[in-house]
Amino acid sequence: MTAEKDLHTLLATMHPELREGEFVYVLWPHGRPLAGAVAAAVREAEGLTVVLPRSEADSLGLSYDFVGAWITLQVHSSLEAIGLTAAVSAALTEAKISCNVLAGFHHDHILVPVADADRALEVLHELVAASGEHKPAPELVLRSEQPADRPAILALTAAAFAVSPVTGLPVQGEPEEVELLAALLECGDYLPEFSIVAELDGEIVGHVISTRGWVGELALLGLGPLGVVPRLQRHGIGSALMKETIARANAAGERGIALLGDPEYYSRFGFVASTSLGVEAPDPAWAGHFQLLPLAVWPGGVSGTFRYAKPFGVA
Repeated sequence: MTAEKDLHTLLATMHPELREGEFVYVLWPHGRPLAGAVAAAVREAEGLTVVLPRSEADSLGLSYDFVGAWITLQVHSSLEAIGLTAAVSAALTEAKISCNVLAGFHHDHILVPVADADRALEVLHELVAASGEHKPAPELVLRSEQPADRPAILALTAAAFAVSPVTGLPVQGEPEEVELLAALLECGDYLPEFSIVAELDGEIVGHVISTRGWVGELALLGLGPLGVVPRLQRHGIGSALMKETIARANAAGERGIALLGDPEYYSRFGFVASTSLGVEAPDPAWAGHFQLLPLAVWPGGVSGTFRYAKPFGVA
């Protein structure tokens, strides 16, 4: 494959990819044979600097100060290309993120502080998007979920809920929404036409599911979870999934959709407090956040407590 030299092409086609693990710079002890999974090395007059996984440095008893996340710029850049690392470092500098650049034969690599990894990826994706603005925007495709999509959907959900929407803090371990979604996809109240994916350039970037719920004998939809890949959140994908769900529900003659979420966000789609329509939340603690959207054939005169599909674990 021919290495690319044109800066605009490099920026427009670049795909930043986060390497798994944490990496450190250490000054290798003089005269000590190299050991461990050394990822990069630089010989200077003062000694040999190596970059290796933090766990390796700890096991070898080597000291370090900087702990970084490793991002590879997945584009085959020529060693003669001018401006790529300058553009990347300038974008990160503007975002107040420090970076250390390593150039390989095929790719450029940057190491940023571990705490800034997610934000650095966002900045780099914004740089790519800005560089490709002259090209037609890829079309967002909304379609029904297929069984082959499920690994990607569960991975997307894990990423989307890695930070708790309730506390705003990182979740320890796997988010509970992943287990819930896996169970909903297999339960008796699963409705295939209401498990909808958003696809961009062949990548699944969003998903929403609605399963059968009830108020007494009245069948409704219980929506959630809804997830969008972190780098594309607040780009309208969640709204597109909501609008598609509502359109499908009306076309299918559904009576209404219930959900638990932020009233400020969901009110834009017509959701109101469920109690205003005579429907109580499954959990009284949800008051104010449990909402309902009456659809075209909402019957009126409804009274009772909403019952979610069994995997939700509430009445």
